[in-house]
Amino acid sequence: MPEPTSQPVSELLAKWRAGDEESLRRLLPVVYDELRRVAHRHLRKERPGHTLQTTALVHEAYLCLMKQAPRDFENRTHFLAVCAQLMRQILVQYARRRNAAKRNGGHKLTLDDPAMALIENRSLDLVALDDALNRLAELDPQQSRIVELRFFAGLSIEETSQVLDISPATVKRHWTTAKVWLHSEVSRADRHEA
Repeated sequence: MPEPTSQPVSELLAKWRAGDEESLRRLLPVVYDELRRVAHRHLRKERPGHTLQTTALVHEAYLCLMKQAPRDFENRTHFLAVCAQLMRQILVQYARRRNAAKRNGGHKLTLDDPAMALIENRSLDLVALDDALNRLAELDPQQSRIVELRFFAGLSIEETSQVLDISPATVKRHWTTAKVWLHSEVSRADRHEA
């Protein structure tokens, strides 16, 4: 996610934080294509035939932002990372509602992106992943945040290190550890369902 045009984004975010609600509306067209890429990345991992579309997910995240008090965003990358987290929450809520309605837990997420794969060539229950991430956040909030930024927001090691203000080596180390831990937790959840 490039930073060259982040100055206008940073200015709009600062104005929004200062109480100018119109700044958030002016920000959306500036970052819309990037938000669509983040949403598309999320939805690409969803089950085939998912009814939520890329544009709808972007708009849902935008509506969530509008309902919240303005945040202190450092830059464009930080803003996109928060939007990716909102998109994850929206998809998890959607999956929980769908699972409650169906009662058969049929919502699967495919983790097939080689750079992000937690489990090679398999489907994963989005709710189980969210539950595992929440448990990881209790044990190690930083590792949980790294997974959110790397897997859900699609940030690189370097971008993640900038958002969290830690070294790239620390991000790599925690990313590797978190993937192993999540694999174990999700596998355990799969065995309990079987």
